[in-house]
Amino acid sequence: MKFRDFFSGVADDYAAYRPQYPAALFDWLASISPGCELVWDCACGSGQASRPLASRFALVAASDASAIQVSTATETENIRFLVAAAEPAPLADGAVDLVTVAQALHWFVGNEFFAEVRRVVRPGGVFAAWTYGLPHVDSDAVEKTVRHFIENFLGPYWPPEIRLVLDGYASIELPFEEIEAPEFEMRTEWTLKRFLAFVHTWSAVGRFSGQHGEDPVDRLAAEIESLWGDSNDPQPVSWRINLRVGRI
Repeated sequence: MKFRDFFSGVADDYAAYRPQYPAALFDWLASISPGCELVWDCACGSGQASRPLASRFALVAASDASAIQVSTATETENIRFLVAAAEPAPLADGAVDLVTVAQALHWFVGNEFFAEVRRVVRPGGVFAAWTYGLPHVDSDAVEKTVRHFIENFLGPYWPPEIRLVLDGYASIELPFEEIEAPEFEMRTEWTLKRFLAFVHTWSAVGRFSGQHGEDPVDRLAAEIESLWGDSNDPQPVSWRINLRVGRI
């Protein structure tokens, strides 16, 4: 099946430089799951969610349509990485306790996918999808510049699906019994170099580079270098996690 592939070209960077999800998120998901035997981590990428799920579930079936993304993932004893689209899933009917989609539902959300979730999840099982939007940098000057870069300079290069990310998936109608989720966030401290490496993994950056043959992150680096202070000094960076959860 043909899919819109924005990340295979930066698969190694995606694996290395995307932020890590908090342990409390996975603890909570395991606590509301009817069992901890099998979880399907759909659109797993390089396994950012698959690995913490593996410490809480007996088996993780982690699938992604990008063979290159999957090739960067580290397989463990109880993670099985599969190259597969979101639908149809290579899973048996009623086999799954929990389905997770981390930072990817906007690429394939729709009735066909939700029907596949219903097929593979056993009664009482749980579906959870989450996304995170704009980074919050503690320096107001840095954050203002980064937001201008995101919204104005890169504005025309964001795929239309990103609108779902920016509204925190609030406009997605889940065909399941909604479960109210606690608030979670990701927090880290990054040097300027590390922050810019994360920016390089954005879909709009890849689209700009492909069309113009130049790296737009060089422009951002020049604008925020003096605002960052010592580029080797870590700055606090955080993202709010927007989580939609339903019981089947």
